[in-house]
Amino acid sequence: MTRRAICGSGVAFLASAARAEPQHDVTFAEDFDELWRTLGERYCFFTDKRTNWYQVRSLYRPMALAADTKAVFTDIVRCVLAELYDAHTHLVDPPNGAPRWPLYDIFAERIEGEVRVVAIEDGSAAADSGLMIGDRIVSINGRPIEFVIRDLMPKCLTQQDPAADAHTINVAVAGYRGKARALSVQSSKAILRSINLPLKKWREQPDVESRRLTGGVGYIVILSFADNATIDAFDKALENLQDAPGLIIDVQDNGGGDTAVARPIMGRFIGEGMPYALMRRRGGPSLSAPWTEYVEPKGPFTYRKPVVVLTSHWSGSMAEGFPMGMRDIGRATIVGTKMMGLGAVVFPIYLDRTGLQAQYSGEPIYDTKGQPRSQFVPDIVVTNGKNILAAGIVELEKLIAGTR
Repeated sequence: MTRRAICGSGVAFLASAARAEPQHDVTFAEDFDELWRTLGERYCFFTDKRTNWYQVRSLYRPMALAADTKAVFTDIVRCVLAELYDAHTHLVDPPNGAPRWPLYDIFAERIEGEVRVVAIEDGSAAADSGLMIGDRIVSINGRPIEFVIRDLMPKCLTQQDPAADAHTINVAVAGYRGKARALSVQSSKAILRSINLPLKKWREQPDVESRRLTGGVGYIVILSFADNATIDAFDKALENLQDAPGLIIDVQDNGGGDTAVARPIMGRFIGEGMPYALMRRRGGPSLSAPWTEYVEPKGPFTYRKPVVVLTSHWSGSMAEGFPMGMRDIGRATIVGTKMMGLGAVVFPIYLDRTGLQAQYSGEPIYDTKGQPRSQFVPDIVVTNGKNILAAGIVELEKLIAGTR
């Protein structure tokens, strides 16, 4: 009997080298086949990946057949999804001990061959820890960073892909669900220090908050587009700020949500229907021709004064589509950093026999000029670590002055 680890997770299973095919529950085989077939037919970014999808089946299907518990099969499914190195494609509710989805609280990049901290989320355990932008990450939980990356890297690539490396770096630094992390980092002065990142419970906050800033400009924070109540909350905030000479909408820490929530908010800034995005979907091995998505005006009044939208590395999914849409309808200047790069509408997949649920990128989104949402860059790019709100205020003041 031989023991093999699955996909760097620490979960293990037993497989006999003596049998051509071990005894197995048909449940796992059928659910694996449904997952592999569905993604093969409907996942929208295969042309951007270096993933050999047939090799994925060859590697992981025998593991699925040999799995002796649902927990082991669940980890195999997670590994199959991870082969696409897409932060939008994953299990819906992975168990504790599974790798977290990136980005979590640290954004890291490979710079001149070294993994360095590029951005840290405000209010996170990483922000509390003394970790600094520019720190080189040497190890995670006592293991050299390159070993952790190697274990988490997709196994079925046809060739090396910088995008897979970048994604896997941020899976590595995110750590594991339900578990604290310990980093060893080295500063620019070559000082080695230990950084402990305990689990931290985030402060409860409403999805929409608003206030006036210096000079009377309006400031509205939207933390999620997931709840229809956000539309009413935004309408109330805008009503209170309708006389403001300019408005800042902050989606820096917004993980996304539903187009049906974001679109009516965009509608408060236009007087007639306008295109705000293009979309496509799989049609056989390639993508369909694009179609245009529109946003319609929404009352009771239209806010026509200057608007700035703030973004960060932690703006994801619909919190990327909203800034892109606001720019394409001509109603906002975008200030901040590049966002998560989640470039598609996601679709659910439910594996009937095991009850596992996942999601995958199904319909790629583009701006009205055909630029992929995943490559969207703000109009005013703020250097990592600088105050994005302060930069937004400066830009809004320029826009207000230009209207006088």
